[in-house]
Amino acid sequence: MYDPSHLRTFLSVAQTLSFTQAARRLGLRQSTVSQHVRRLEDATGRQLFSRDTHSVELTEDGEAMLGFARRILEVHEQATAFFTGTRLRGRLRFGASEDFVLTRLPEILEGFRHDHPEVDLELTVELSGTLHERLAAGRLDLVLAKRRPEDPRGEPVWSDRLVWIGAERLRLEPDRPVPLIVYPPPGITRALALEALQREGRAWRVACTSGSLNGLIAAARAGLGVMAHSRGLVPPGLVRVPERAGLPELRGVDFVLVHGRHRPSAQGAANALAAAVLAGGDRLHRPQRTGLG
Repeated sequence: MYDPSHLRTFLSVAQTLSFTQAARRLGLRQSTVSQHVRRLEDATGRQLFSRDTHSVELTEDGEAMLGFARRILEVHEQATAFFTGTRLRGRLRFGASEDFVLTRLPEILEGFRHDHPEVDLELTVELSGTLHERLAAGRLDLVLAKRRPEDPRGEPVWSDRLVWIGAERLRLEPDRPVPLIVYPPPGITRALALEALQREGRAWRVACTSGSLNGLIAAARAGLGVMAHSRGLVPPGLVRVPERAGLPELRGVDFVLVHGRHRPSAQGAANALAAAVLAGGDRLHRPQRTGLG
């Protein structure tokens, strides 16, 4: 009833909220993406997206289709692997940014381990900048992380905007330096936060530095200062800093998958995990059910 290619296209549009970005990700023409979505809507008899010239949003039926589409594609891929006799083996070194500690990435990794039990998956959680360095040095095979604005590498998973967040009770004094809660270098979020403040000539001081997202969240909840963070990943207990605080606007940020090129033996497993991340990308900006540990 539901064509797997149409479901894959639907998931890409749902994750990027852009027909143009979905076409780029899938290597299709935009007209083909629109045709796939239209045919899936015809098959369901429901409208899955509300769209105009400026925005694309999932409808309530589209939200419901997300879960169905993932499960249908997972079973389809399991059946294909079973009957073709293709079983991936070997060691895969996967790096995930600290940004994903509080998301449902563990569910995607659990599904991958279930589908490919003979792959030895080695997970590294680090700062995005550090992960890119390790990938370039040949110490990782696949990375899911933010990329620097000037870096064209990587397959987009989704784009978001950075915002200032902090404790709800926090009050900033306009005549005093902004207290910052930041990752250490080479954190990409840190660099973008400092760039924004310097661009506006706003004084700042570092109130807390931690390489752990949980450490930054603890400092922010304690009211020590503000931190730049993805708008779609604001942790519980923290809120966006209101505009009246006068903080400069932050840039957008892309979350991407980047493949290493030093171990061809890991390519098959890396491709399979990349496909699983792209298929379940909407779960990366939703609260987790359990922790990574």
